[in-house]
Amino acid sequence: MTGDNFVAANLEKQKKLAYVARKYYMEDQKQSDIARELGVSRPLISRMLSEARELGIVEITIHEPGAREARLLEQLRLSSSIRGGVLVEEGTNADATNRLLSQGAMELLRQLGVRRLGVGWGYLIGQLVSWLEENPQPNSTITDICPLVGNASIPARNYQSNENVRLMAQQLGAAPHFLYLPALPDSLEEKQLLCSTEVYRQIHQQWERLDTALVNIGDYPSSPDFASLVRYGSQLQRQRACGRMLIYYFNEDGLVIQSEQDFAIQIPIDILKRCPNIIGVCSANTSVKALGGALRSGFFTHLVARSELVRALLEQ
Repeated sequence: MTGDNFVAANLEKQKKLAYVARKYYMEDQKQSDIARELGVSRPLISRMLSEARELGIVEITIHEPGAREARLLEQLRLSSSIRGGVLVEEGTNADATNRLLSQGAMELLRQLGVRRLGVGWGYLIGQLVSWLEENPQPNSTITDICPLVGNASIPARNYQSNENVRLMAQQLGAAPHFLYLPALPDSLEEKQLLCSTEVYRQIHQQWERLDTALVNIGDYPSSPDFASLVRYGSQLQRQRACGRMLIYYFNEDGLVIQSEQDFAIQIPIDILKRCPNIIGVCSANTSVKALGGALRSGFFTHLVARSELVRALLEQ
């Protein structure tokens, strides 16, 4: 056989092996049915499938559960301040995804052996409270829990910090500590007055003793707006804010935008920075831009988010 004839015969053989492999692996046909179609024995089809694997015509990849998420987290560890976390797959809708994220957040708290927990607010925190009401964790390691931000004047449950803390403590078997002050007083002068009270001093002590903070990562602009125009003027637009954590805003470079007129009552940024574990939780709707800015801030040590969100960020 000449060289050209040999190459042609070999190519024909590989095509036949690929045909058999496609029928078996992609079209789910039985080996006996493929043998009947080609007029050969079933053992020959089995040998052809083995040869197809040996020649690299067929490559079999096994995806271990959690392996993809572990790879994404490892990439984050190499490129950010993130030390670990929990990534979840998409649910059938946003609510289903948020339930998976809530479960992931509780799993991470368990892994870390958290004892003194500070909790932010927002849609996902509200979903987490709802998940806990359906799935109590009385054997949790958490002993104390407190809000990281005061109560909002809006009726939405997600922003009622003390009530969320009360419900979480009830389901976790922990002691609640409350912040009986508004998140947004009427003015900077009122904030200064409120922050000189015994109520504030007590919560300030709780903040300094935290081992873990659970902080929402959201988008900017956000709804509700949290009086951002009064607190910041045009700063958020000029410094190109892209996201929010608690009711602090940051830009794509990770800069937390500061204002001398900010009258919000929440954990001071310098105390938050000193917390050993800061878990960023992203809802089903958190954008790539907001997550990117949050990670560049260097605040976060752990992350709870959708796998697809992290993959999209890493691909940028």
